[in-house]
Amino acid sequence: MTETRPKQGKSVFIRTYGCQMNVYDSERMAGLLKPLGYGLADAPEAADLVILNTCHIREKAAEKVYSELGRLKRMKANKALQGGDMKIAVAGCVAQAEGAEITARAPQVDMVVGPQAYHRLPELLARAARDDGDILETDFAVDEKFDRLAEREAEGPTAFLTIQEGCDKFCTFCVVPYTRGAEVSRNIDAIVAEARALAAQGVKEITLLGQNVNAWRSTPPAGEAGDEWGLGELCRHLAKIDGLERIRFTTSHPRDMDDGLIAAFGEEKKLMPYLHLPVQAGADKVLKAMNRGHTAGHYHGLIEKIRAAQPDIAISGDFIVGFPGETASDFEETLVLAKAIGYASAFSFKYSRRPGTPGAVMAKQVAETEKDERLARLQALLEAQRQDFNSRQIGKALPVLFEKPGRHEGQLIGRSPYLQSVHVSAPQSMLGSIAPVKIKGVTPNALAGVLAKQGEAAA
Repeated sequence: MTETRPKQGKSVFIRTYGCQMNVYDSERMAGLLKPLGYGLADAPEAADLVILNTCHIREKAAEKVYSELGRLKRMKANKALQGGDMKIAVAGCVAQAEGAEITARAPQVDMVVGPQAYHRLPELLARAARDDGDILETDFAVDEKFDRLAEREAEGPTAFLTIQEGCDKFCTFCVVPYTRGAEVSRNIDAIVAEARALAAQGVKEITLLGQNVNAWRSTPPAGEAGDEWGLGELCRHLAKIDGLERIRFTTSHPRDMDDGLIAAFGEEKKLMPYLHLPVQAGADKVLKAMNRGHTAGHYHGLIEKIRAAQPDIAISGDFIVGFPGETASDFEETLVLAKAIGYASAFSFKYSRRPGTPGAVMAKQVAETEKDERLARLQALLEAQRQDFNSRQIGKALPVLFEKPGRHEGQLIGRSPYLQSVHVSAPQSMLGSIAPVKIKGVTPNALAGVLAKQGEAAA
């Protein structure tokens, strides 16, 4: 996010934790506050309003928030001694899960705003200015939030666009159904309008967001065929927007990968050949305990169908090791699955108890030392796969969307179709454009290349 501070008016500092949904929500909060005269501050010390947009997925997430609130309490007190005022808001999933405790433990907090209520920020600020006491807003008004989102200003050639929120899957390790609510799909006309507005501002690539983004469903727009559309139809429809060149989506659930979406990967050129499809474990016994609703064989079969439709696709995934009851042999099945799939990238974590979830009270919790050993083995395998996938791009000419200047003079950083960071020597005038890049080498976290010569077509 580009941070600027107005010459006059107030300023807000937003600290974002966690997922891309939170990044999107933070951008929308900034947009909602802009008409009220709030520009973006570079640091919390300089802000009139500080918002912590929190995540509740990982262990000790709430304690990190309280630690940050302790620092903000001192900043708020110092500002008051100088005759100023600082409002503090806690937003996001920790706010939703622990709102009452936050107001009790941290009286310096002026507002607690759940992820489905941040559209009410202007109203809540007015109430805070009147000193109306503790302000706790955690209602699940998702449709209302979607309807009241202000028009956005693009901040580069890529943008997130939320199309779905909430989760009905109730995996036993996850707090999302309790903090984000039930699955809700955004109206297709609103999605198209936002995508068109972003494209008109020069956005070339949009990433469609949702807790289970491929659970999105809608009646088609007027004049279009079909009784109900899924994500595949939506991607095809958005691909018709002039100026929009790339479409991505995240995060998907295996239970919602339908044939229409799979076919779209092979048929729609603007849908990037990259899919993040979490599996979490490779043993059916563990998957059942997690309430994932699929088996390892089902997951593997999906990947085969997806690769049949789009052989060039890069697969990404999520894994949790050390779930309650996971044995050494169960973990070996996870390694077998990971080896069989061959991931281009993946995220892996130790299981951590989340209060209020069924997993937190399950028997046979795995020792931390065992989790550490398993995670190290899995991450070594996944990292080797990532490096192998990256190395196989050497010699290819990939279409790269240039997003921002690099650290070095004359350098630009862009993204390949497979979401890899690509470093290239190129003029600033190419920012926001897509051009073929001949990949020459691999660094630990990126590809390095040169602008392809005429005739070296991108793959």
